[in-house]
Amino acid sequence: MLFFVTLTVAGVLAGALNAVAGGGTFLTFPALIWLGVPPIAANATATIGALPGYASSAWGYRSDVAAEGTLELRAIIGLGALGGLLGAGLLLVTPGAVFEGLVPWLLLVATLLFAAGPRVLAFVRARGFGPAGPVLSGAAVLAVSIYGGYFNGGLGILLLAMLGLIGFVNLHGMNGLKVLLSAVLSLVSAAAYAAAGLIEWDAALIMAVATTIGGYLGARGARRVPMPLLRIGITGVGLVMTVLFFAL
Repeated sequence: MLFFVTLTVAGVLAGALNAVAGGGTFLTFPALIWLGVPPIAANATATIGALPGYASSAWGYRSDVAAEGTLELRAIIGLGALGGLLGAGLLLVTPGAVFEGLVPWLLLVATLLFAAGPRVLAFVRARGFGPAGPVLSGAAVLAVSIYGGYFNGGLGILLLAMLGLIGFVNLHGMNGLKVLLSAVLSLVSAAAYAAAGLIEWDAALIMAVATTIGGYLGARGARRVPMPLLRIGITGVGLVMTVLFFAL
């Protein structure tokens, strides 16, 4: 019962947070660790648990996604899939003890990225130079996707900043492509994790249902919570989790 309740609550809250502002990983990943799931398996399970929410959000944004900058959408999505696969492969060859040592630092980086998100995006939008060329744009997409395949925390803000740098200006289109890329690279990386036997399927199925419900509720209630207050709350959760993981 504790297993079910913990994952359900964490999943619903994570789905709602991802629908509104992102940061759901700060709840699902530590919840799995607390329940005794090894860190690498917890990362893999949290990734597949978030996938339905990404997919439903991408469907909701389907009419907003359009190509901007110097890369076609097919190229961006293809590079996202490749990066997710490479990131997952990198996780698979990372020794468990090494990943455990990286977890607090990954959480810290993800928390700082989330906290600095508005400033990062403001800087990107206010830049005085044109979009990156196709080679640099492709490298940026691939690099961020590799990070997302390796560790999901802070992925949303990295994707938004990267899309701004490669020439996207329509915020709705950027949000749509952000969740589409998140879904694609999560699907590819989750498939690699599943093939390697890293998924805790009981936990993943509970979280998948819970994050889908949370995503729906979060989308309906998104306008009722002041965004600055929500961002402060999520950042606080991330910092607490970071401190706890450093202390362990």
